[in-house]
Amino acid sequence: MSQNEKENLDKNPALDEQNCQECEAEEKNCEDDLADELNKVKEDLIRATADFENIKKRLEREKAEALKFANESFARDLLPVIDALEIAANLQSGNDEITNKIKDGINLTIEQFKKCFEKYGIKEIDTNVEFNPEFHNAINYIETDEVESGKIATVYQKGYLYNDRVLRPSMVVIAK
Repeated sequence: MSQNEKENLDKNPALDEQNCQECEAEEKNCEDDLADELNKVKEDLIRATADFENIKKRLEREKAEALKFANESFARDLLPVIDALEIAANLQSGNDEITNKIKDGINLTIEQFKKCFEKYGIKEIDTNVEFNPEFHNAINYIETDEVESGKIATVYQKGYLYNDRVLRPSMVVIAK
């Protein structure tokens, strides 16, 4: 400060007080602006952290879902194999010892398939129930007194679920 300014301040204390009040007001405005900006940055950080956590959780869910159904196409490819084995086991050709041993071997293979299926979340769709288009595909209707109307009368092809998702619907005939 120059000598002249000191003399002015000494001579005019009201100027000094006014300058001081202006500085304090300006300082207060700066503090308020900085506090507002800090709050905004904090809110942005909270939102960004929440978004990150949501994305992380979504990716973990998608990964778990992908792993859960990773073998779906492989399982679908095995269904014709078990179908063929079941057809072979139910053939009524001959009753000799060799034929019976072959059927026993086929039945053992079917049981192993079913245990393996169960281990990996593959289940047969229940057909001892009323028709349900989510699980059954109606290929025909028949009139019969043996089965209640709306229930499944005959199963042409078994259906399967893979982790509670339809792998293949059951092909059925429905009673009228």
